Amino acid sequence: MLKRSTNERLCEDRLAEFALLRKPPLIAALQYEDSAATQTLIEAFAKSLRDRGFSIAGVVQTRLKEGTATKPRIVLRDLESGAIYPISQDLGPGSSACNLDAGELALACGAVERATRRGVDIVAISKFSKQEAERGGLCDAFKIAMATRTPVVTGVSPHYLTEWAEFAGAVATFVRPELGALESWWDKLQQEPR
Repeated sequence: MLKRSTNERLCEDRLAEFALLRKPPLIAALQYEDSAATQTLIEAFAKSLRDRGFSIAGVVQTRLKEGTATKPRIVLRDLESGAIYPISQDLGPGSSACNLDAGELALACGAVERATRRGVDIVAISKFSKQEAERGGLCDAFKIAMATRTPVVTGVSPHYLTEWAEFAGAVATFVRPELGALESWWDKLQQEPR
């Protein structure tokens, strides 16, 4: 178990109090086996909401094949600006080191945080996985969304369900990975006072 700072404990206590007052939960989580399908679903949901006049910010993960690269790069694409954050690095043939580009991941997280603080109707955060379970990656983007009471849609890796439960608690609910289920969650959320 990771040690929590005083600020993290205070934030988590406030979120727990808030969760008791709010139904349905603020975060729609999609447990996934297929990350690419989940990212496509999150993007389709974002488009559906945008078409209905809602403002949405955030990032989805995808893969891009570049030039002569042997493997496609993993990137985060900003849903608002279209900016691309390449979060995997080509370390060359035979490399077995972690290829995560933490700098690009931090830039993507910062963009989501700024958009959330500016004010949007909902935030898409690609996923909660290893980096977020260790309180890195896009974890701060989740925290800003929670602190500003901005709804979130995200994917959750099945390998980190315990860490997700500890992190999000009652503020989140698992939603069936279907567009209709997400839209139903969103419509119920709109009926609640903010």
